[in-house]
Amino acid sequence: MNMIVNFNQQNVEIIKQQEWERKPIFSCSTIPEEIQNDMKGKSLPENAQIDTKDLAYVTVSYYGFDEKLHQGEIVVHQKLGEEVVEIFRELYEKKYPIEKVERIDQYDANDVKSMEANNSSGFCYRLVEGTNRLSNHAKGCAIDINPLQNPQIKNGIVYPSVSEKFANRENREKGMIEKGDAVYQAFIKRGWKWGGEWKNPDYQHFEKEI
Repeated sequence: MNMIVNFNQQNVEIIKQQEWERKPIFSCSTIPEEIQNDMKGKSLPENAQIDTKDLAYVTVSYYGFDEKLHQGEIVVHQKLGEEVVEIFRELYEKKYPIEKVERIDQYDANDVKSMEANNSSGFCYRLVEGTNRLSNHAKGCAIDINPLQNPQIKNGIVYPSVSEKFANRENREKGMIEKGDAVYQAFIKRGWKWGGEWKNPDYQHFEKEI
């Protein structure tokens, strides 16, 4: 019986994969109630000065590092929702490799855990590290892409620390962002800024003022 169950589960996964390849999924909506409940106490703490009505729930299809199609979800400001759909659709069409696209709630809103898992994420109500200033992630106006391959380097220190080997941008690796590439162009031409061009570069980070 177990062999039959496992075989059926495998078939279901194959069918899902085939469905995504035939018809990739891209959508933007208000945040479903079950997602809101999952965000509370994680990416949306009680003291948050933003409401879920100001945010959008975006689902996207993307190609992983395994070159297979995957389905992801990301939360951003509602004014940027449709634009983020366009960005990820463009990256999907170019088969740009992204390892994971999951809400940071899957990591208890712990940015380090999310980065170390190489998760690309958006909204998280938090401060800029080492300051009392709200991050643009807290406004839903920032997205991090492939953070493991694209660390932040601040005063010579690499964040996350497990990304030391990616600090040298001359050593090209899958998922590393560089000026002029597909992910750079997809964001920049829509008015986003890239942290990789800052004095203390944050290569994973894109943000936009609204």
